[in-house]
Amino acid sequence: MIRLENIVVKFKDFTALHNINVQVNEGEFFTFLGPSGCGKTTTLRTLTGFIDPAEGRVFVRGQDITKVPIEKRNIGIVFQSYALFPTMTVYDNIAFGLKVKKLKKPEIDQKVRAIAKKVDLTDEQLAKAVSQLSGGQQQRVAIARALVTEPAIICLDEPLSNLDAKLRVQLREELKKMQREFGITSIYVTHDQEEALTLSDRIAVFNKGVIEQIGTPNEIYNHSATEFVCNFIGDINRLSDEIVNGMVSAGAAIDPKKHHYIRLERVHVNDGSSDNIYRLDGIVKDREYYGLYIKYYVEAGGQTLKVMERNDGVHIYERGEKVSIGISPADLMSYEPSGTEEKA
Repeated sequence: MIRLENIVVKFKDFTALHNINVQVNEGEFFTFLGPSGCGKTTTLRTLTGFIDPAEGRVFVRGQDITKVPIEKRNIGIVFQSYALFPTMTVYDNIAFGLKVKKLKKPEIDQKVRAIAKKVDLTDEQLAKAVSQLSGGQQQRVAIARALVTEPAIICLDEPLSNLDAKLRVQLREELKKMQREFGITSIYVTHDQEEALTLSDRIAVFNKGVIEQIGTPNEIYNHSATEFVCNFIGDINRLSDEIVNGMVSAGAAIDPKKHHYIRLERVHVNDGSSDNIYRLDGIVKDREYYGLYIKYYVEAGGQTLKVMERNDGVHIYERGEKVSIGISPADLMSYEPSGTEEKA
């Protein structure tokens, strides 16, 4: 469906993108994820035509669109700021692209009302000025405006970042539901790891103008290809030399020269379920109560380990309590030292 081939983008002497290669399948929800300044939005703007690459080509359904003007690419765009016209009605905002295409009024009216219904905008809301709507409603208007022209692709650049946390979660669910219903190929840009893991079929993790890994949410989270991805996606523990050497002495087949990481939910407290577990004594230093789970900070092996335990309402450990920590070598993610990583 979409293919970015050896894309290089330069701004004077600065190279923003280094040899970017991405393939997005038809109907896929594909996310560009990474910290600020990593190149994800630059890649999106190259796809949509706002930026011309210094090298490389952009293909959609086998057609080279690298030099095709923005308005002829048949790509819908939802910006971070929504870029709506505040003094115009919701109806006129949605109809804008159709008017540019010079469709007849009856056809415009039919398309606007049909798409408004699909994104849960009422006739009453269509008559209001955009400035009268809530942030969540404005986001729906922006999505409706992007979809009404029936684009082959929709690109969304951090569309939830201006909303409060509760509304973000709500609209995240609605966005995925809409994408599935429309079956439209979607490119989503975000710095929010949870958002990416929740929404995406696949994710490209960006760092300093390169792609570190492309994979499913499970692959990105549980089988991080690089130390950067391992640290950037979710919370994690980097094991101390004391723990690593202790595991090696106990017979674990791990390389003590590498950096070893383990996810919080894979460190277990007072769990005697398996023999293939390295155990060490610890003391609970602190805890954070989240309802569904409890996050403990346990001092063990010369470091503070973060542990995520499911809250069963019974086994809740107190500060200062002595506990046994269990780590399985099979749950480790291990990397050659690069000299540039930061300890988690």
